[in-house]
Amino acid sequence: QLQFVESGGGLVQPGGSLRLSCVASGFTLDYNAVGWFRQAPGKEREGVSCISSTSGYRDYADSVKGRFTISRDNANKTVYLHLNNLKPEDTAVYYCAALRFSGCLSLQLQNDYIYWGQGTQVTVSS
Repeated sequence: QLQFVESGGGLVQPGGSLRLSCVASGFTLDYNAVGWFRQAPGKEREGVSCISSTSGYRDYADSVKGRFTISRDNANKTVYLHLNNLKPEDTAVYYCAALRFSGCLSLQLQNDYIYWGQGTQVTVSS
């Protein structure tokens, strides 16, 4: 089965940090950009970050810019999202997905993403 497996979520206090991991299963990552998305209760899924296949381009939503960092390790088929200075509004289920292209598209465009994971819950609360 072609999919991602996410991990690393949890409960953290405001100002805390987490590292989310996303491991590809059944396919290689060498030629795909990868995006992270999140969906909070009652809200639509939104794009958070994207990294191109060679890590030469990275994009972030304005709401997370300066706090989140995306990286990837193609040899281990893994993409990471480092979440720093977390806020309660970051609470959501976080998903990763592979783009059918090597370069990133606008974070508002989600139709070309394939191989989604099951998500990992991030809760920011005191």
